[in-house]
Amino acid sequence: MKILHTSDWHLGQHFLTKSRKNEHQAFLYWLLEQVSLHQIDAIIVAGDIFDTGTPPSYAREMYNRFVVAMDQLSCSLIVLGGNHDSVAMLNESKSLLACLNTQVIANTSDAVHEQVLTLNNRQGEVGAIVCAVPFIRARDIVLSAAGETGIEKRQILGEAIKQHYTSIYDAALSLRELNQWNVPIIATGHLTALGVSQSESVRDIYIGSLDGFAADGFPPADYIALGHIHRPQVVAKAEHIRYSGSPIPLSFDELKYQKQVIVVEFTQAKRKQIIPIEVPLFQPMAVLKGSLDEIAKQLTQLPTGEADLPTWLFIEVHMQDYFSDLQQRIQKMTQDLHVEVLRLKRARGSHQQGIESEAKETLAELTPFDVFNKRLAIENNNQAIAKAQVERIKTQFQHILCEIELKEAE
Repeated sequence: MKILHTSDWHLGQHFLTKSRKNEHQAFLYWLLEQVSLHQIDAIIVAGDIFDTGTPPSYAREMYNRFVVAMDQLSCSLIVLGGNHDSVAMLNESKSLLACLNTQVIANTSDAVHEQVLTLNNRQGEVGAIVCAVPFIRARDIVLSAAGETGIEKRQILGEAIKQHYTSIYDAALSLRELNQWNVPIIATGHLTALGVSQSESVRDIYIGSLDGFAADGFPPADYIALGHIHRPQVVAKAEHIRYSGSPIPLSFDELKYQKQVIVVEFTQAKRKQIIPIEVPLFQPMAVLKGSLDEIAKQLTQLPTGEADLPTWLFIEVHMQDYFSDLQQRIQKMTQDLHVEVLRLKRARGSHQQGIESEAKETLAELTPFDVFNKRLAIENNNQAIAKAQVERIKTQFQHILCEIELKEAE
């Protein structure tokens, strides 16, 4: 039994005014090729299929066409809802997609049996049992009580998530024993997991975002397929607990690491091997940092293999002096090159120069999040806001900003 683990597609995303439609379509074609090449029996998508609860029509069409193509390849598909996905939207086609060898779990509930799924191999036999846990919303598993403090609510939520996993895993064990299947049990999740630490026995979990679920809260499944974190990684040094990461870079910062999907192969119930497969970069992107002279040199070193696609650039200019015509300088340097500068930022050489030129910084050089961070820093200096609260505020602002950008793009 071969299972491919992927997550965080974010279909429909717009990136600094640019659509990711072509990249996502190229990725889905590539993914179908991997199914045939590696004889994959099933794919698990661990949440965030779409970038927003109201994705553009082309993103929905892409999703539906992929489901049909998977069925034609005799490959099973499990789709888990993420925090970016609309439960109602995923559920509206759930019954129809079930006829195409696709099982959709948009949200969690008390109906444990609905989240214990079986996966068939290419021979039509049961090859695995899946504890299909999507993004967990607090209201789905806990009831708030009057008088509870914020810390108590977070601790109660953490225990409720752990108990939810235990209940589903126990049901999967019972199903396996009842049918005497010699197959693995796979669990899923869409949250932020933390490695176990002796000095941190209790982690706060923020209501709604599930930040900080300790890895020892997962059941002893044979593999745990996680989504939500865009960087592929092993959790708590446990090789079988993994984030596959997003398949395309959703920010310039994500160019620092190789994108991948993960193939897990089982021989009956025994895990045979875990193989990461590198995902190609479907849209040339690059980050250039340095002085104007250094930027000019780096521009000449950009690869030119993809002549039909311009390279998207994030340029950070390190300077000692303030140039009011920085944008014009960069435009002149790049005008004859097959590139598009999506973001331009100036970095100052000293704290004093930063103070002197801060007021001269133009809005064109700043993203909305840059402006928000500057304002938040001022508030933090005045009120000493707790670090955890700052992170929650930033996360909420990012979600709001994403919704606004998508509406404007439509």
